[in-house]
Amino acid sequence: MFELKVVTYFAAAHQLKMVAKKCENLHGHNWKIEICVAGETLNNAGVLIDFGELKQHVLEIMTRLDHKFLNELDYFDDNNPPSSENISYYIANSLQTLLKDSNVKVARVTAWESEDACATYFMGNPSLSL
Repeated sequence: MFELKVVTYFAAAHQLKMVAKKCENLHGHNWKIEICVAGETLNNAGVLIDFGELKQHVLEIMTRLDHKFLNELDYFDDNNPPSSENISYYIANSLQTLLKDSNVKVARVTAWESEDACATYFMGNPSLSL
């Protein structure tokens, strides 16, 4: 099994309900996103996926999130608030959709909202779905 990781950033505001009072106020973060993809086989160039191609897919997703009020995006609502957990889930599933014609699977996505707080979404065992 091979695994690649890319790191990217975006800035966005959100507002959470039913959590610590401080987080219920409108506030923003400079999010750090770690994305890991995995696969069993390398392509003819000897790589799992070209980093440039992977980064282009990630950029497409980051453009949807960067400098936005996340609560106003269609994906996030009262039943699916823009928490670190749901942001990592959204990015993982969005990327997997963009990789649909590839043997590369999203393994996990970690959304860091600060230097000491993050949430990770695991897509499952990539080797089981290849």
